[in-house]
Amino acid sequence: MCAELKYQNNIAIITLKRPEARNALNAEMISKLQEIITQIASLNLRAAIFTGDGNKAFCAGADIAELQNKTPENHLISIQAGQNLFEQINQLKFPTLACINGAVLGGGLELAMACTFRLCCPTARLGLPEIKLGLIPGYGGTQRLPRLVGQSKALELIVSGQIINAEEALKIGLVHCILTMDDPIQTGLQYLDQLGTAFPAAIQYAIKAVQAASDLEIKKGLILEAELFVHASQTADAAEGIQAFLAKRPAQFTQK
Repeated sequence: MCAELKYQNNIAIITLKRPEARNALNAEMISKLQEIITQIASLNLRAAIFTGDGNKAFCAGADIAELQNKTPENHLISIQAGQNLFEQINQLKFPTLACINGAVLGGGLELAMACTFRLCCPTARLGLPEIKLGLIPGYGGTQRLPRLVGQSKALELIVSGQIINAEEALKIGLVHCILTMDDPIQTGLQYLDQLGTAFPAAIQYAIKAVQAASDLEIKKGLILEAELFVHASQTADAAEGIQAFLAKRPAQFTQK
């Protein structure tokens, strides 16, 4: 089994399970992750957590052996499969967390960047080293990294293939925090609790609006924000939130 899905407290926990290959992404794992994402996409989950089996690597990138002797057409099919998978993760209606235990390189970092939040252990090493193979990132790295850390820093990291540590990743905004517990999943659950014990249905609109800010000029972004605000205002959670505020009691959100 190259990837495993479990549930805990209405949270999907997805573990990359190729520890012998430092959880490197191969075609089988991409396919399995696609199955998992399709399975959870329609569920009313609080969040999804991604992590890697073992403590050496979250994911060391693509399986390099699979890059040999491919035709341009086969390369394109493989790249598009990874891009489509990561975009589906990016578009999930609930928050996603990459709890990075160890190295996260190449396609592994591209997977993490597709998540809503990224947490890493103190010994984590992060980077997009594809240039050292004469290649460039292909699963969204050239597009998502500039949106997270700015074009200048992203270009430096991609062109140099530099591997950075946890402190540098936090400093440039690539990760949200450094893990304070040995168990990355428990840290992820703790991080979610800090954000709020229950997310309202509006969280999907908040994520969509913020993500769009990097792609749209401000006038179009404001139009989208207004449309999403209206959608949020029509949810049962919005009615509950307003009533709870006026009654001075905690809101009981149902994600509806």
